[in-house]
Amino acid sequence: MSEEVLTITDVGKNFGAVTALRDVNLKVHAGEIVALLGDNGAGKSTLMNIICGSHAADVGTVKVKGQELWSLADAKRLGVGVVYQDLALAPDLTVADNLFLGNEEVRRVGPFRMLDRRAMRKDARAAIENLGISTLRDVRLPVARLSGGQRQVLAVARAMKWAENVILLDEPTAALGPKQVGIVLDSIKRAADHGMGVVLVSHDIPSVLKLADRIVVLRHGTIAADRPPAGLTVSEVVTVMVGED
Repeated sequence: MSEEVLTITDVGKNFGAVTALRDVNLKVHAGEIVALLGDNGAGKSTLMNIICGSHAADVGTVKVKGQELWSLADAKRLGVGVVYQDLALAPDLTVADNLFLGNEEVRRVGPFRMLDRRAMRKDARAAIENLGISTLRDVRLPVARLSGGQRQVLAVARAMKWAENVILLDEPTAALGPKQVGIVLDSIKRAADHGMGVVLVSHDIPSVLKLADRIVVLRHGTIAADRPPAGLTVSEVVTVMVGED
């Protein structure tokens, strides 16, 4: 078994009188893809927000390689990357600029500090090549000119570049065609191949049954199933999600 990179122990979260999560326990290992499934309101988004440090758990702990995570600053320090459903890309900026968004390289010109766009373009090409991504050939292109699939891949590539241990993905294949879905799923596999622990939230059950190493189903804020996908059918997963046939 590979190294444990994410450990969630007895996590609970309430919003007023509403219990969003209760007694959630989950372990994710390096190189493992875990699909987090559940009906609307099951607690998936709350759990993802706790893992990335946007919310703090009321009870329980989240640890990355044994170190506790309570905030966005902790998540960044501990190498947790996030690909949000809205991707958080700047459409008017280039592929390279988006890859370095929030982590820009600078150079000094006399007393001034300026963006080193040449260095960022060079590093962006190297990063994309290292990740084996063939759909982002021109790092000077503005994101506005990319297809939906290319934007998703860019968001995954950015998370892979800056994360060290865990990548969280929220509906990465939403509203994509079959070809684009294949490209994005391949990029997620590459993240796992690079030793990341991957937690994937998706309503695309057929795709995640093929992609994931484990299927974790949340229902009413608790884990209703945690098992390998082998032998599971879509209808069986849906039954666990909703609690009835």
